[in-house]
Amino acid sequence: MAASGVSHYPAAPAYRLRHLPLTWRFMLPATPRLHLPTGTLYPGARISRCPDARAPLRSNRRPLSPPLAMAYEATSTATAANGKQDLLVFDSDEELSVSLAKYTAELSEKFVQERGVFTVVISGGSLVKSLRKLTESPYLESVDWAKWHVFWVDERVVPKDHEDSNYKLAFDSFLSKVPIPPVQVYAINDASSAEGAAEDHEAALKNLVNAGVIVVSTTGYPRFDLMLMGMGPDGHIASLFPGHALLSMTEKWVTYVKDSPKPPPERITFTFPVINASAYVALVVTGAGKAGAVFKALGSEKTSSDLLPVEMVSLEDGKFTWFTDKAALSMLHDKASL
Repeated sequence: MAASGVSHYPAAPAYRLRHLPLTWRFMLPATPRLHLPTGTLYPGARISRCPDARAPLRSNRRPLSPPLAMAYEATSTATAANGKQDLLVFDSDEELSVSLAKYTAELSEKFVQERGVFTVVISGGSLVKSLRKLTESPYLESVDWAKWHVFWVDERVVPKDHEDSNYKLAFDSFLSKVPIPPVQVYAINDASSAEGAAEDHEAALKNLVNAGVIVVSTTGYPRFDLMLMGMGPDGHIASLFPGHALLSMTEKWVTYVKDSPKPPPERITFTFPVINASAYVALVVTGAGKAGAVFKALGSEKTSSDLLPVEMVSLEDGKFTWFTDKAALSMLHDKASL
């Protein structure tokens, strides 16, 4: 979801970086720190080509300019525990959408073969537009849509036909164009209060766990196959905003917001333990308006007291991939080329 304003962060310190071989994939530790002078970008990380890049994803990307063309292969203990983060950078929105469609279709095939279902969580905002290639050939015909179960990582407590509804946004742009059975699309109870909608939604998830549609993680939270999310300019994901009390919520799978800093004020949202239990997370972040938050997340020193919500994503046993463009990485680019 997009946020209402652009956050500003301190200017990057000056570093000089040697030229590195071109590659299309970036692999980042779960909590990256930029530390350039010796040629080692992150503690416990070494610079190398990424040997395991997927060919289907490569086919739609062009080589990056040298300051951005780097692969970070993490070997730290924290990375081993939380899983690698891949950073994919595209020259255009079209190329990003093509790659995201391939990525999603491949995961759909994988989980349908393994479990007979594919549980997908989406957000609102510009993320939905990035799914448009899934509504076209070859995916419209080749994806096993009947096995999809679709959820929202957050939703505004408004009627389903309201312009602020994430359901309406997804229905108009995506769901109405693919043959997912309507009973497998899990919208919120929009006739209820925010608190009631959150309780109803969590109860529905527990029923699906009992039915075997959703699996449970080792920590007892629902483990969705894929979460497709965006990020706001302030670094928020879902309806989890910087500095909000809900960032530390662990008792609930789904909780409610009555004081969202971005309108509308009443929402429901998955909590961090649910997000972090995911098998795969794809975070789509594009545009210069997100550059400040991207720099904070990927290019600055971290302290536990000032983490943005996007920095708090730390998958238990999953794979996190950034889908970005050069504009979103512009502050990192400026830092690397100094």
